[in-house]
Amino acid sequence: MSSYTSISPDKLSRLIGTASAPVLIDVRLDEDFAADPRLIPGATRRSHLDINDWARELAGRSAIVICNKGEKLSEGAAAWLRHNSIAAEILEGGHLGWKQAELPTVPANRIPQRDGRGRTVWVTRSRPKIDRIACPWLIRRFVDPAAVFLFVAPAEVVAVGERFAATPFDIENVFWSHRGELCTFDVMVQEFGLSTPALERLAVMVRGADTARLDLSPEAPGLLAVSLGLSRMYDDDLEQLNAGMLLYDAFYRWCRDATKETHNWPTSKVKS
Repeated sequence: MSSYTSISPDKLSRLIGTASAPVLIDVRLDEDFAADPRLIPGATRRSHLDINDWARELAGRSAIVICNKGEKLSEGAAAWLRHNSIAAEILEGGHLGWKQAELPTVPANRIPQRDGRGRTVWVTRSRPKIDRIACPWLIRRFVDPAAVFLFVAPAEVVAVGERFAATPFDIENVFWSHRGELCTFDVMVQEFGLSTPALERLAVMVRGADTARLDLSPEAPGLLAVSLGLSRMYDDDLEQLNAGMLLYDAFYRWCRDATKETHNWPTSKVKS
């Protein structure tokens, strides 16, 4: 049973992917991580040995601490965070409990190297429309909440990636790109191990809108229309990305929670 200092895998899974998700800190020992080098979506690896160094980064935020079994390591780390006035809980059952619940995990070797501040850095073409907004949303909600995105001239994406240690995406001849009939969003969902029913449904919507196959999903034309509208509302690519985050938050919650809900008006008719 959950206590006020713990959270169940099921409850945490409902928070991951939303704007209100807590910070997830994986404090497993190196040998435990080596035995299963995968992360709960959005989690960042930290050592309990230097907790007082990284705890200050969590000021004003809530955190979930994850160890292998949800015992002494996460209990101690969470207690130290609470001592530093940070709202912290442990994940019941730890990483093993999450796996036993058959919830998705992200292979660590698919996450690009982080910069000196612990962030992944990505680069793509400027003036994004669909894939180049959908992919950053997926990364920030399920892989790295602190991810940085650089939008540059199309001809300079690869060179900027090399000079600034940024991972290129959604351009030709790179790992994170279209594959056959799949768009880059599809590829990221698969490679990051995020193939849940909600994200698979969203992926079909994105693919249909991004590849001019609007027949793939009834929602694809609407996604295309809103995406093109946003691209004309914002000259600044980062401002457009911020607006697009809310758009994909809404589509994701619809895919996960509301596909069976209908709406009609009037809600009631006067009987004659």
